[in-house]
Amino acid sequence: MFTERRLMERFARGAVLLSLLAIAQGFGFGQTTTGVGTSGGSQSGSTPIGQQQSAYQQSPFQGSVPTGQATGTSLALSLKDAFDLALKYNLGVIESDQNTRAAHAARLRNLNALLPNLNAKVSDTVEQINLRAEGIRLPSIPGLNIPPIVGPFSVVDARGYLNQEIINWSDLKNWKSASQSEMASKYSNRNDRDLVILITAVAYLQVIADAASVESNRAQVRTNQVIYEQDVDRNKSGVIAGIDVLRAKVQLQSQQQQLISAENQLAIDKLALARIIGLPNGQDFQLTDPIPYAPLTGITLEQALKQAYLARSDYLSAKVQVRAAELALQAAAAQYYPSAGINANYGDIGSPNFSNSHGTFTVAGTITIPLFLGTQVQADKLQADSTLQDRKAQLADLSGKIDTQVRTAFLNLKSSSDLVTVAQSNVELANQTLEQAQHRFQAGVANNVEVVQAQQAVALANQSYIASLYSYNSAKISLAQAIGVAQQSGLQFLGVK
Repeated sequence: MFTERRLMERFARGAVLLSLLAIAQGFGFGQTTTGVGTSGGSQSGSTPIGQQQSAYQQSPFQGSVPTGQATGTSLALSLKDAFDLALKYNLGVIESDQNTRAAHAARLRNLNALLPNLNAKVSDTVEQINLRAEGIRLPSIPGLNIPPIVGPFSVVDARGYLNQEIINWSDLKNWKSASQSEMASKYSNRNDRDLVILITAVAYLQVIADAASVESNRAQVRTNQVIYEQDVDRNKSGVIAGIDVLRAKVQLQSQQQQLISAENQLAIDKLALARIIGLPNGQDFQLTDPIPYAPLTGITLEQALKQAYLARSDYLSAKVQVRAAELALQAAAAQYYPSAGINANYGDIGSPNFSNSHGTFTVAGTITIPLFLGTQVQADKLQADSTLQDRKAQLADLSGKIDTQVRTAFLNLKSSSDLVTVAQSNVELANQTLEQAQHRFQAGVANNVEVVQAQQAVALANQSYIASLYSYNSAKISLAQAIGVAQQSGLQFLGVK
């Protein structure tokens, strides 16, 4: 029975974990997109959750950047506090914020190609010129000696320069593409923050379930201790056999083992929660929000599907990425187009100083017409079109995934709610069975085998109720994530004020 209970707990935890992995893979959490900002090219990077072994544990969203020192006292931690800390210190959020900054930098870099370049220069030059070397042949004039070497003399020049691309469609499309990529990165950041809310809530719920399991096991240990002591007294009085005392002792020790295991699991899961939200190393804390069973009402499947397509940040990001890829393809093709620019300078030049200076300027307009660019443009267009088709396929696939994920979340919510109801009934029935078995044993109608079995049934029913309640609340926050409102409505979905 001990093994069966442990297997059931692990199965419940594993089921929720696998659900989260499936959701994370479907949402594309951890993916970051940098600007599609070079001609026909794209740059993208991703860290898919669920890749290879133990990927969930290796995810940056399971880590944090702890700050400060442990206070030495126990910290009261509400679910809202846990969310706030995770959104600030979780490693996945920090990396996502930096990826957004990198996308902004990519947009600025592409914008620079459209802006004028202005600079100024002041120079003081000493020159000596060989006129013959410059191709100047001086005439021979009798009685007049004209030297072929002029100087040395000083020339000072203060000048401003302007370079501006007036029309360059390729640069313009690249900038627009980078702008769309920056927007996609912002949506991805919102998506990552929703994931942090989901992971934090599930870790918080796990600690609540562990604490409930510890309390349940402690109650069972106390009950088994009383029964064992009563059996010892009854055996001394000759009412029951020694084997009944042995059975009671075995049951008591089995329950003590279960308690030790539950306490250890609670400590481990508290460490995991602390890592996710960035608490100082070694900081003790106690949860203040019990999050009991509360039915989720006010939302239908049709409403959830509609909300998901409007609010899911990963879907919005995918749509913007398609637009960015389209602009990148246009930028690649625009390399064949003529471009126009202007180069100008104005300054004051004189010798030997500015007292004998005069203003000079140069203005030159240029039109560049590409005649032959080799295969570079063709390669850029091919690469950009490949990226575009990939983005379109991902968007179409995600559209179908959204429908599946929302429907799955509703199914999980319904089934876990039913499991809570059944588990509550089983707890009541198991307690009634234990009470009747104790009465029968005390009346001498049955031995304590029936009592031991009833005790095991009570313990199993309690663990089943704890696991079903954990699954139900996890299903609620998963539904909030599935429709894209985890960050703004996660507390509401869990019934926390």
